[in-house]
Amino acid sequence: ATCSLDRYLMLWKLKTKCRAYRFAGHVEAVTSVEFSPDGQLLASASQDHTVRLWVPCIHGESSVLKGHTASVRSVNFSHDGYSIVSASNDRSIKIWSVYSQRLLSTLFQHTGWVRCAKFSPDGRLIASCGEDKSVNVWDARNKTCISSLSDYEGFANFVAFNPSGTCIACAGSNHTVKLWDIRMNKLLQHFKVHRAGVNCISYHPSGNYLITASTDGTVKILDLLEERLIYTLHGHKGPVLCVAFSKGGEKFASGGAGAQVLLWQTNFDSLDYKEVLKHNFRRTHIDDPPHLLDMYPRSPNRHDEIFQSVEVS
Repeated sequence: ATCSLDRYLMLWKLKTKCRAYRFAGHVEAVTSVEFSPDGQLLASASQDHTVRLWVPCIHGESSVLKGHTASVRSVNFSHDGYSIVSASNDRSIKIWSVYSQRLLSTLFQHTGWVRCAKFSPDGRLIASCGEDKSVNVWDARNKTCISSLSDYEGFANFVAFNPSGTCIACAGSNHTVKLWDIRMNKLLQHFKVHRAGVNCISYHPSGNYLITASTDGTVKILDLLEERLIYTLHGHKGPVLCVAFSKGGEKFASGGAGAQVLLWQTNFDSLDYKEVLKHNFRRTHIDDPPHLLDMYPRSPNRHDEIFQSVEVS
């Protein structure tokens, strides 16, 4: 599923090449689209201040969720498919019920436009980023902000949880990608591999690789275990705006300002993950996934501390 400034959603059938359905409904640019975990629904966000839920069939029927007062930047399903979280230029984050199709709650903490909000893999946390240069972590149940990661070098365009839910990756407007451990509010890795702002990131299902999309026109793949850049992919004409791995990680798609979506084949399946994880067990499994009882409100991250960060040039 793809979305565009042309106000349409496109649903592509990959088995029969070039077969697509075009869904019309939004009256302004569509900024985000995502399948529900079971594949039975699509959610979309738009500059027309609405979120829509679609049944991905030939009829393209949709229902409208109204509540935001400015452009909606991102939309994301919870792991069980019962809830949606949306982020907007009205500085708020909203949580919606999929089945009753109503607003459940609104989260206020950001003082600037909120660019992205994502549920953690277990659905207990929400990570959000905004133009106020902060990345907030929320308790999805009691709707409180439990920690804030401040970055004074720039703001994050996009956030993503790793598959285990212990780390957050941030795509920075200052050309960087940063990985934070949310249990300790600690910066783990810091990649400087792009020459322009990073617009989107996606974790491989194994958690070992991160793919990035940038305004510099490239897609890059980072090996997180080896802490290095392994591929730079050219093909887009103009900025690359979004990127996403398939559910199994055997493919990924990237979309750009050139009105094209590119579908790529990975070669990661040639690696034996069990051997890789066994070799790096201590590095990838320091602790169990975070428990909310272990997390408590912390003061904003102080940047005068010395971090064990890794910079890749």
